[in-house]
Amino acid sequence: MYCCLEHVELALDIAVDEQETAPVLEKTNEADSCEFCENQAIYVVGN
Repeated sequence: MYCCLEHVELALDIAVDEQETAPVLEKTNEADSCEFCENQAIYVVGN
């Protein structure tokens, strides 16, 4: 899940709720957009 700095907490909460494990948080250099707004994604949240 790609997210910007503003939505990183929301992405972490969703990942924990869906997968019931601690998510991996990594910085991204790709030009993807945040999944919650139109800002550039800074982080990738997942497992």
